Amino acid sequence: MSTTLQAPWIADQLQALLAQRGHAWLLQGPSGLGQFDLALALVRAWLCDAPTPQGACGQCASCHAIDVHTHTDLAVLMPETEMIARGWPLPEKAQADIDDKKRKPSKEIRVDALRDAIEFAQRTSGRGRGKAVLVYPAERMNHVAANALLKTLEEPPGDVRFVLATDAAHLLLPTIRSRCLGHTLTWPAEPDALRWLAAAGLAEGDAAALLRAAGGRPAEALALAEAKDGARQWALLPRALGAGDVSALAGLPLPEAVARLQKLCHDLMAVQAGAAPRFFAAADLPQRPLAAAALARWWAQLGQAARTAEHPLNAGLATEFLVSAARQALNSKA
Repeated sequence: MSTTLQAPWIADQLQALLAQRGHAWLLQGPSGLGQFDLALALVRAWLCDAPTPQGACGQCASCHAIDVHTHTDLAVLMPETEMIARGWPLPEKAQADIDDKKRKPSKEIRVDALRDAIEFAQRTSGRGRGKAVLVYPAERMNHVAANALLKTLEEPPGDVRFVLATDAAHLLLPTIRSRCLGHTLTWPAEPDALRWLAAAGLAEGDAAALLRAAGGRPAEALALAEAKDGARQWALLPRALGAGDVSALAGLPLPEAVARLQKLCHDLMAVQAGAAPRFFAAADLPQRPLAAAALARWWAQLGQAARTAEHPLNAGLATEFLVSAARQALNSKA
């Protein structure tokens, strides 16, 4: 079981969901609050041989089958890129096509995978505790796939339950949303998040700094901590970018690099407006006023970069351009 499932805010929400009845749930909220972890915990409890009001037992054959991604009564629908990143097996044909370089892994939930899941929902449960379909991120279904799922949600087989998880519920068809029970994930309280990060082995000062860097999202803070000197690197990022140091973003996927720069630009604009920074400590930011027009131009550039970050013509050149733009803004004068 993942570390995130041990978080108290996930456990509390799981218990509340299990106390209610329904054949389809839509878990929604801002990114990084544990949508997938809560969805997986929910289907684990549904399929568990010895469930409790708190969730799955974690010891039975069903729990083990989910842990090793081989449960016959669970269908997981994710983009192929997400499946690979999380270690879930792809269908044989899809894996063969990718291995043979006939195509790249899909970033959408493919229609053929959804049709397979609908056919799976019609079959009899193999273990006798019903079946479950998990869809994440649900907004990655295209229009055709979403309509195919809608028909099954309208007339579900008697022993199948669905859980859809998303951080962009507004992108789902209104008819999909209306056929699910909705649950908005709760934001973890800072003291709870800090205790959880401390239990994961983070020093108190690092935990606070990384939680701030992650915008209050504990799982993201833990991921940042896995980088060498994660908290120190984050604190030094404004200074490194001000010096035009491209290595400050070395090794980062371009979307993540853009996201970090957007956090820095946000904080600089907040300080200029007299507000407190959200992601960086005030002491780590430039102490002199910067040009508001330069920050506005930089923010617009980052917005454009975010729209094309998944498909850059040259990631190295794109990173150099991002650092150059950051350097100009950070060295501007009010």
